[in-house]
Amino acid sequence: MPSAPESGISLSNPVIPGFHPDPSVCRAGEDYYLACSSFEYYPGIPVFHSRDLVHWTQIGNALDRPEQLRLPPGAPSSGGLYAPTLRYHDGRFWLIVTNVSGDGNLLFTATDPAGPWSDPVRLPGVRGIDPDLAWDDEGTCWCTVAGVSQVRIDPHTGETRGEPRRVWSGTPGAKAPEAPHLYHIGEYWYLLIAEGGTERCHAVSVARGRTPDGPFEPCPANPVLTHRGTDHPIQNTGHGDLVQGPDGSWWMVFLGVRPHGGTPGWHVLGRETFLAPVTWVDGWPVVGEVASSPAPPPWPLQRPAAVPVRDDFEGGGLAPGWISPRFRHEEDCTTKERAGWLSLRARGASLDDTDVTFAGRRQQHPACRVRTLVDPAGGSGGLAVRLDERHHYEIEATADEVRVIARIGPLRSVVASRPSAGGPVVLGVETTPAREVSDPREGPDTVALGVREPDGTFTELARLDGRYLSTEVAGGFTGRVIGLYASTGTVHFDWFDYEPYED
Repeated sequence: MPSAPESGISLSNPVIPGFHPDPSVCRAGEDYYLACSSFEYYPGIPVFHSRDLVHWTQIGNALDRPEQLRLPPGAPSSGGLYAPTLRYHDGRFWLIVTNVSGDGNLLFTATDPAGPWSDPVRLPGVRGIDPDLAWDDEGTCWCTVAGVSQVRIDPHTGETRGEPRRVWSGTPGAKAPEAPHLYHIGEYWYLLIAEGGTERCHAVSVARGRTPDGPFEPCPANPVLTHRGTDHPIQNTGHGDLVQGPDGSWWMVFLGVRPHGGTPGWHVLGRETFLAPVTWVDGWPVVGEVASSPAPPPWPLQRPAAVPVRDDFEGGGLAPGWISPRFRHEEDCTTKERAGWLSLRARGASLDDTDVTFAGRRQQHPACRVRTLVDPAGGSGGLAVRLDERHHYEIEATADEVRVIARIGPLRSVVASRPSAGGPVVLGVETTPAREVSDPREGPDTVALGVREPDGTFTELARLDGRYLSTEVAGGFTGRVIGLYASTGTVHFDWFDYEPYED
């Protein structure tokens, strides 16, 4: 009989909040590991660990060296790394992913998923995004890609064996058959795919066959997961991956979004990772309720480690949750120049530039407070909320001024400013989600930017509509990242606080 969950531990969906899309999960003994897409950000492909499928801790980034991940300065936002598949096979971890901004499909291995991961094995014969790996009983490795087509590969050399072959591509006429995952479960091979596009019509469908290359019979109840046409608070559900729980039950991780505000609804945190139970009926997977506060699974839960509010930049380097667009030059982003401070040296002149010096962390909560102590004596820079080069808000300090800047599409404006007394200053950002929506035009949240005074009070310089930092306005596949930047000279940051709150 399974043990009861530890009391006092709350459960919530998403299980990995914030910009963590396209989850792929594998099990190795009692441990679970999960990887997500990272697009234009470096280091790439965050890797998480769990013992209970509910509470996840980031243990690293799979692609954290320049020779693994090449993102040229001109790589567009929402380019870069798409849809990894993470698998455990023959005592090793395997990760396959597409770099759409230059190198195509790449395969990496590791004995420890926390790293280091190998240099890439290139796969020039594998064409298409969202690659998947599966091994049959004879040891043949099958690679299936969006479309959906399939080819046998040698995962050690990257060579293909035979020609790619088209297999089942989901509902006839459905948009974007993608995110294929192939499993051998019982007497069947199951081909799980996403379809309908990663917006409100997103869905998961499945087919099965007797061999890994089909022919495949579609499930009569397809799609097995979708929230299209509903008022469910979790939307865009799709891009799923199956895994067995500690008790042998089945579960699905998948992406979804949490829209807020009026019509059409705006999601600002990006696509997040959710969890739902799976049962089997007549040899087909049936996905259970997708709940914001799900019932606990029937096994002991691991109490998650407390996440510190403050990063004091004293660890000799940045924690794995810190990311930067395209690349992070060590000489421009360092904790070694001033002990206990993060020093940023400007490259691009603003967040409008693709080579801006920026380091941030994903916004993971609809309501959060962020503070940082910045010393701008040697330049200018500050605290920013970034979606891409054309959509960002920031509060910037110079030696004699603090100003709030908004970039919305083609428009860039200084919306507020005030003189500064000089010396270090505490800058802040607060996000407040819309709760009672009385106007269909009301946005998802507001973003307040201001300064903390010496007496501890917060002076708001500007309060901006959050819809302009949403996917529905900006487009693309990412979510908000809140962080630090330099626009001229060298700017030093003593600490960075990120704290969720209930508004």
